[in-house]
Amino acid sequence: MEIVVLDGYTLNPGDLSWSELEKFGNTRIYDRTSQEEILERCEHADIIFTNKTPVNAWLINQLPSLKFIGVLATGYNIVDIQAAKSKGIVVSNVPDYGTASVAQFTFALLLELCHHVQKHSDSARAGKWSASPDFSFWETPLIELTGKTIGIIGFGNIGAKVADLATAFGMNIIGTARTQKGQEQRQNFKWADLDTLLRESDVVSIHCPLVPETQGLINTENLKKMKASAFLINTSRGPIICESDLASALNSGIIAGAAVDVLSIEPPAKENPLFKARNCLITPHIAWATKEARQRLMCTAVNNLSEFLRDNPINSVT
Repeated sequence: MEIVVLDGYTLNPGDLSWSELEKFGNTRIYDRTSQEEILERCEHADIIFTNKTPVNAWLINQLPSLKFIGVLATGYNIVDIQAAKSKGIVVSNVPDYGTASVAQFTFALLLELCHHVQKHSDSARAGKWSASPDFSFWETPLIELTGKTIGIIGFGNIGAKVADLATAFGMNIIGTARTQKGQEQRQNFKWADLDTLLRESDVVSIHCPLVPETQGLINTENLKKMKASAFLINTSRGPIICESDLASALNSGIIAGAAVDVLSIEPPAKENPLFKARNCLITPHIAWATKEARQRLMCTAVNNLSEFLRDNPINSVT
């Protein structure tokens, strides 16, 4: 059996092991694969694993041996699902592996917006504290979360985990989702439409999938509905936000700050307007990437293949 991993570096830059996957057959692992290289590398493959390398209809039609495509992520839009289905190829993904890590990172971003920990550490190390006449000094407003309201757009597993953490901080929660049901156990929670969520929230955190209905959801019109003191956080998908609109909203004071772990194009162009936006934290798509989450991803991906070979496909999206 021929197994090809097209872009394994982000999942395993060297701190994990491919040994469990290698037990299934001749396995070739590439850190990255360009479109010019992909056909040659996959030509005799029975099994392909991909993270962000596109597997399109043209490629699928060139690979008569291909039986299974494992996506090393939750999102699977990089695979032409209809083309795979028409060829009887099973496509599996890895849901839920990053729930705890992404929720944790969401609060890392929020707490940095509230306290600017790095900025204050840098100031102290630069001598500003030593030169201060007072025992305490701060360079930005310091914000307490207790009693504030967080609006969560998208209430799947990650959104619900963010709500759990928000409860621990004493926050009130507004949720919106395609299906608004459940959550009766939360005393500090209410469902609302998007307009109400934007209008009433002190923090808006995005956890919905990227679908046609959510692309460009956060635009000038919706940003103007938010409080001038509000923060926006995105650890979901970059194209949910119109980046030029967000940059303008930050620079003109329509909202107070933002933190994004995802951008519309990754890696981003140097000219992305958010790089020059006021009070905007940008991290390089790392919310998912704790070692613990990547290990879960690896284990699930291997198990997906194992179950497929037992004629019991799981996590199939075809």
